[in-house]
Amino acid sequence: MECVNREKNFSECTCSYPGCERKGMCCECIRHHREAKEIPACLFPPEAEKTFDRSVRKFVEAMGS
Repeated sequence: MECVNREKNFSECTCSYPGCERKGMCCECIRHHREAKEIPACLFPPEAEKTFDRSVRKFVEAMGS
């Protein structure tokens, strides 16, 4: 399946992980993180996203502060 919004998604993607092959392809990113029992970068506050810790624990910690 081709992502028709990839360019727009890419410019708005907040993932700062270098070399992410899913950047701009939200459905693939969500699938990847769901399978790994993680939360995608776009849902984290900026400072927490920079840690690259996509765990549910880190998400709850970041959103609770």
